[in-house]
Amino acid sequence: MTDPADDDVHRKIADLARELHGDDSDEQVAKTIVENALVDIPGVAYAGLTVAIDRKSIASFGSTHDVADVHDRIQAELVEGPCISAALADRIVRVDDLENEQRWPEYRRRALVETPIRSVLSFQLFADTTSIGALNLYADEPFAFDLHAEDIGVVFATHAALAWNKVKKDKQFHSALANRDVIGQAKGMLMERFDIDAVAAFDLLKRLSQDSNTKLVDIARQITTAR
Repeated sequence: MTDPADDDVHRKIADLARELHGDDSDEQVAKTIVENALVDIPGVAYAGLTVAIDRKSIASFGSTHDVADVHDRIQAELVEGPCISAALADRIVRVDDLENEQRWPEYRRRALVETPIRSVLSFQLFADTTSIGALNLYADEPFAFDLHAEDIGVVFATHAALAWNKVKKDKQFHSALANRDVIGQAKGMLMERFDIDAVAAFDLLKRLSQDSNTKLVDIARQITTAR
């Protein structure tokens, strides 16, 4: 027999999934994720979402409290810690008591000095060739997160990851459409200016791109914006 409280949490997560898929920006999705994590996952005092572009430039999205931003900044400066480990490889990282944590010694030292955080639970949201992301949950008390919180967090993070990837794919799609339009405009201008057909105009764009080691779309923008 299932616990009614568990059923209620899973209903909330299902509602969250529908809400997330209705959001249209990564900032709004991040805000929705962390705010709901604070309510729906047992033991959470603060929540944040860490994203690293090109696996180097680490930034916080939609943190619920300043202390979460401070924690993420420490990890970004040191390039180590539970959130980064979860995002890069481990998928789920739990710190029961930061006072006794042996991993990431420099991170541990600074986190204890600069934040009240003692428990951390991090979930990988996505990891590809260009970016990584993690959902990070924090509490001031040691042993704030048990296996039950971890199980709920896995379901929560899975829905959050699907929503985040949908936003990214939508952005990539719209960006591709915009790039195609710019290239089409540049082709048209070259065809008119030099009395050539579409194939020759595109070949000229490619040649300019290769010779200058510049992206084709950037060459097209230069042509369409030049007097």
